[in-house]
Amino acid sequence: SQTTLTKSSISIASSNPRGHRISVVFRSTRNMIDENESSENCDIEEAADQTDDRFDTSVLLPSKTNSVTPLPDRQTTNAALDALLHASARPSPCNVFGLGPLVLSDIPISIKNNKDRGVILGIDEAGRGPVLGPMTYAAAFWNPDAVISIPAGFHDSKQLTPEKRAALFKEIKSSDCIGFVLRVLHASEISRNMLRRVPYNLNAMSHDAAIQMIWAVLDAGVKIETCYVDTVGVAESYKKKLERVFEGHDIEFIVEKKADAKYAPCSAASVVAKEARDLLIANWKWTETSNYQPRDGSNYGSGYPSDPKAAKWLDNNCNVDPPFGFPDFVRFSWGPAKAAMQEDNDSTNSSRRNPKNSGLVIKWEADEEEDGDESGRKQSSLHSFMVAKKEENPKKRGHLAELKSNKRLGIFNELGLSKVTAFVESV
Repeated sequence: SQTTLTKSSISIASSNPRGHRISVVFRSTRNMIDENESSENCDIEEAADQTDDRFDTSVLLPSKTNSVTPLPDRQTTNAALDALLHASARPSPCNVFGLGPLVLSDIPISIKNNKDRGVILGIDEAGRGPVLGPMTYAAAFWNPDAVISIPAGFHDSKQLTPEKRAALFKEIKSSDCIGFVLRVLHASEISRNMLRRVPYNLNAMSHDAAIQMIWAVLDAGVKIETCYVDTVGVAESYKKKLERVFEGHDIEFIVEKKADAKYAPCSAASVVAKEARDLLIANWKWTETSNYQPRDGSNYGSGYPSDPKAAKWLDNNCNVDPPFGFPDFVRFSWGPAKAAMQEDNDSTNSSRRNPKNSGLVIKWEADEEEDGDESGRKQSSLHSFMVAKKEENPKKRGHLAELKSNKRLGIFNELGLSKVTAFVESV
């Protein structure tokens, strides 16, 4: 049977929380939907677990838009989650630049039918500390009047058994009362941000991810009455920041430590974030090459530096591909990753280090240009390609003449370009 997917947008926001809105369209690879076709005329005829070959993941790459559109129904939401979390490979370009997806579910009927009443919304994250894999942020929201329909047993997802957490995630996905948002920050995105000339640190990324999710819900026409946030950094400062950003929206912000263990919306968000990360890790798709497999395969445990499996995997896969150091599953900006690469280069213990797998040391500028390397050839700095070299005997022109003259960039001499002596106006 053929599959027809509703045209649905998954919002991705830029690091400027309000400056840009990026929409991503999930489409079936077998039956693409026309841009102008109404979503009401489309439906999904196959279950979400059949979507591994139905989604073209290249459409996860961002395209600019001014609006954020929630997914149209719960079936499409679950199909999109299935593609994102374990059924489809990530598109390669997003590993080089850009942001991970921000998935906004369909808006529950109980919220649509009661727009005057604001929802309660909770925000939490998973995977903040690992050296391997993504960090996930999630929000969960519902109408306070529908609380009787909300699954019982929400607690901090880190304290739940895997079986209980998976069961709650399944209930959230099937609930017609709970809406949710998922933001994935891949290791490559985290590395790029933290390794900037002026670092964009993890706290700032966390704040912006939360802000992006709140804007996504507001832009979908949902009023937020109370927002519970598990704090990152100083709770009071974070609260004031959120109040400044969302001034005029009449949102009561409650920002506390361990909010995921106190407030049900935060607990639900914690379940979504943790389950999403666990699925991404368990079903990780390597993008380095079509047949790439790291040493030890996927035996990396939780990805936390304190996990012996993760530490062993990191050690075994350091500089296997020398120009790149690690696959993009690793957070290059993390201390353990930096230390592993440095130790691998510095180690003289043959049992610890394979010389063939050592990283490439790049020296951008020679300390002494007149010193040669082992082959006797002289080293040149990059600077020397742009700045003229001194004459061997400057006295030939006279000392005063050299002081008065301006040095020409070396590239002009290389190209044989002469000095400009006059300007001619053409008619």
